[in-house]
Amino acid sequence: MAKAQSVIGARVARVEGVEKVSGQALYAADVPLPGALWGKILRSPYPHARIVNIDISKAWKVDGVRAVVTGKEEPNHYQGKSIRDIPVLCWDKVRYVGDRVAAVAAETREAAEEAVGLIEVEYEELPAVFDPLKAMEPGAPILHDDPSSYDGAPQDIMVKDIPNVVNRLTWKKGDIDRGFREADLVIEHTFRVPMRHQGYLEPQAFLVAVEEDGQVLAWSSSKSPFGTRAQLAKAVGLSPVKVRVHPVNVGGDFGGKGGPGDLPVAYFLAKQAKRPVRIVASNSDELTFANPDHVSVITVRTGVKRNGRLVARYVRAIHGSGAYAGMKPGQASIGGAGTAGPYRIDHTYMEALQVYTNTVPCGFWRAPGALQAMFAVESHMDLVAKKLGMDPAEFRLKNVIGEGEENALGKKLAGVKARETLKAALDAAGWKKPKPGPNYGRGVAMYERATGAGKGWIIVTAELDGTFTIFTVSGDQGTGLRTVLCQTVASEMGVPVDQVRCRVGNTSEVPYSVDIGFGGSRSTNIGGHAVIKACDELKTKLLAQAARMLQCEEGGVLYKAGRFSSRANRRKSLTLSEVVAASGGPVTASIDLEVPRKGSSTSFVAQVAEVEVDPETGQVKLHRFVTAHDVGTIINPIAHQGQIDGGVMMAIGATLMEELIDDGGKITTTNLGEYKLPNIADIPRLKTILVHSPGGPGPYEAKAIGEMANVSPPAAIANAVDDAVGVRLFDLPITAEKIFKAQGGQRKRN
Repeated sequence: MAKAQSVIGARVARVEGVEKVSGQALYAADVPLPGALWGKILRSPYPHARIVNIDISKAWKVDGVRAVVTGKEEPNHYQGKSIRDIPVLCWDKVRYVGDRVAAVAAETREAAEEAVGLIEVEYEELPAVFDPLKAMEPGAPILHDDPSSYDGAPQDIMVKDIPNVVNRLTWKKGDIDRGFREADLVIEHTFRVPMRHQGYLEPQAFLVAVEEDGQVLAWSSSKSPFGTRAQLAKAVGLSPVKVRVHPVNVGGDFGGKGGPGDLPVAYFLAKQAKRPVRIVASNSDELTFANPDHVSVITVRTGVKRNGRLVARYVRAIHGSGAYAGMKPGQASIGGAGTAGPYRIDHTYMEALQVYTNTVPCGFWRAPGALQAMFAVESHMDLVAKKLGMDPAEFRLKNVIGEGEENALGKKLAGVKARETLKAALDAAGWKKPKPGPNYGRGVAMYERATGAGKGWIIVTAELDGTFTIFTVSGDQGTGLRTVLCQTVASEMGVPVDQVRCRVGNTSEVPYSVDIGFGGSRSTNIGGHAVIKACDELKTKLLAQAARMLQCEEGGVLYKAGRFSSRANRRKSLTLSEVVAASGGPVTASIDLEVPRKGSSTSFVAQVAEVEVDPETGQVKLHRFVTAHDVGTIINPIAHQGQIDGGVMMAIGATLMEELIDDGGKITTTNLGEYKLPNIADIPRLKTILVHSPGGPGPYEAKAIGEMANVSPPAAIANAVDDAVGVRLFDLPITAEKIFKAQGGQRKRN
């Protein structure tokens, strides 16, 4: 048990750990709701087609069928996080293989599957386009006649002069044309990253019940309860107060579980059947119909002086959105801040475009757009260094941002540890030491990211027994947020962490409509500050009560380790439970706040990969991986290191093996035997270096870590492969086949 004064920075075990390892933790697929039917969705077999007719008569004849819903019966219902362009059920057109057309609810899963197979749909096939570059060409098939007409579409950034572009965002600094004119060399490369699944362990699951008074009860594997409530209500035409989202554990997310998913379909089935309906995805469903990360084409053009100083950089990121843009929040674009890298560059221009294609709709992957951008930018950095005849590390050290300097977006940064972090990684990797043998290579890459912020709320209660309860609707998708919140209360109130519990409630139990949620490297920052503010309010209330009981001024009361005493007479003291009881019951502090983003604060990561490449086969063996991080106060070292280890392995998978293969709009990697995720045998010798710096924006000066380690490994590994055998790959994943072919091509040229 950690002592109160040392709880921040202590290796505290997960507060929900026992529930999870014992099988008691409740996930969406586990919710025991009597009378629940099984739902099954009929999906389009065509990437682009007009729906001519739907015949459901045979489906109704299957024993056990209790509801059949089609888009023809429930038309004009759209869903999405911000841009609502995804039909709940299609009624006129389908735009990808997997678009929802009809759904069945039955007593058994088998009956639902049989009935879905008996629904007859007549389609009229339409021309389709699958590559985002081809979708932008004149004469390309048009997926959406007027994207600006969708609810939530950002009118000011819609692109009307290029086919199928749903939006375009830009960032700039200085004069890019002037920068290229002043450069001694201008170098350009284009890189490509395929679609990838987020790889969470728990397939998505959904359960909906509609009560007699119309109240909707919902359970889903979603990381954002209030966001899910708002999206479900909007999709089916209800007021949000008529929807109650209940908490469940989330078995991993990594950006993939922020939308309503199949909840709206389950609602229409439950409403018709007057019974609860459960829809549980299979791994095949996840890989073929869920919201993977975007296929991206990144072009980087750099202007540089012959002495190695960067003067200009242009980055263009084209992201294949898939058939819809609804799985992305806000302005629905990604890959902006940070895409020029953590370097001093006087003139920059960056643009990110989202392009509709007849493929599965894409969403977010941990650090949206950053892996694609950094694979391109940091691979490009090595190519520029080679052109200049410079060591790649020295080239970066020459240009990396320093204290008080502007980054490539024109922001002045404080507390900068970029150089120190890079040097720490290089030293730990033995960058200048001889390599272990022939065909060995080392590669380096960097990234920087700010800590997220935003709105949140929390309720902290001092209980009659002297313990504390935190109430939130934000569960935990694996980051350890509940544990961090408990540690923060323990620290602020001076009690052991086992005297603090965290209760997760539903969206109807709180007066606020904001959601801390997960994502954007913000949860600890928002939740921690909310807890600290709540504890301050609690102390004020409790000190006032203790002063009355001790018959002294409030300023004359000393609180320490759960006891109140008079400063004038230390022998006279009260327990926390006595003060709470005298207050008339549990004492509560309810906090609603917005944590501002500190634009001057950011964190840096530098990573070095060491690989060996078999020259005969092209097989890559990742031997060592060094990851150095600029960190503030580490609240929980176990969770902190877990984020680093998991992030590195996630990116290694994206680098060396993961790819959702699209064949004419149809995903062909339909199971986990074909879609390769890294396992324990793929883990290299991993070394973590922590470069501590003060001034983090989080509680106790903490800095974000969740989306730091998983961004630059692809570039580091690609650079190491090039260093080992002189093969530069411009697309992921880096496979033996690609290296073998590239070597053959080089031999022919030689």
